[in-house]
Amino acid sequence: MLSKEPTSLQQFIEYLQIEKNCSPYTIEFYQHDINQFFLFMSNQLISELDDVDSSVVRIYLTDLFNSQLARKSIARKISSLRSFYRFLVREKLVEANPFSTISIPKLEKRLPDFFYEEEMQQLFSSCDSSTPLGKRNKAILELLYATGIRVGECTKIQLKDIDMTISTVLVKGKGKKERYVPFGSFAHAALESYIKDGRSKLMKKNVDQHTFLFVNYRGGALTDRGIRDILSKMINATSSHGKIHPHKLRHSFATHLLSNGADMRTVQELLGHAFLSSTQIYTHVTNEYLKKTYMSFHPRA
Repeated sequence: MLSKEPTSLQQFIEYLQIEKNCSPYTIEFYQHDINQFFLFMSNQLISELDDVDSSVVRIYLTDLFNSQLARKSIARKISSLRSFYRFLVREKLVEANPFSTISIPKLEKRLPDFFYEEEMQQLFSSCDSSTPLGKRNKAILELLYATGIRVGECTKIQLKDIDMTISTVLVKGKGKKERYVPFGSFAHAALESYIKDGRSKLMKKNVDQHTFLFVNYRGGALTDRGIRDILSKMINATSSHGKIHPHKLRHSFATHLLSNGADMRTVQELLGHAFLSSTQIYTHVTNEYLKKTYMSFHPRA
């Protein structure tokens, strides 16, 4: 057993929650990666976090490559452990960060995955708005696509954050940064129907009243995982064979805005990106989108 394992990991998790404001989904990845490294240390008979040096890290990297993990997964694990040890150094729990000089395996640049507009229409058509849960599901889908917000941002929305008079939502993003994001008439109608009818019926099942916008079937606050499950069921109800995840809707939001003429600075503000370089990846996506549209519809393509 590692002598500092329980307290150091718990302190790091609290740091991620309080100082970094990470989503539960992100924290889950950190915990998994760090616990996996703790198991490796135990197998190597290393009992102290301070005993890990660059030679130990190289052995760990070799194990990861031998297990035939994807480069992206290996890069994420190294990044998680580098952040963990950086925190340990800051808290004076260890003397040095053995991961600071380890280079992350070079990743192939992949374009963000997005839905074409006709695929989005299939998703909207699959929504059954005749039940409280159906109204909720449609409101989630409409809001995610209308605003491009992250799933973690979506779960934090309170009723008071929605201004139906001017169709805007106050979004609490990464690093506790706040931004106002507008939404269109379709999202407005779906939210109005859900808040007035669907949410009120679902909340009758919950004795603890709260003001979170989106709730589960018991009236409790909806989680990140809950939204992912809802979206997976939606895609299964369509004829599409692709996979859906909340970020795919975010990518679709940005791609469709840019392909229809929106300027990049505006999209950056709406997405809550700190740097324009994070938004520029979508210019490559829109180029691919335009190329595919041209090849599909031009008579002499």
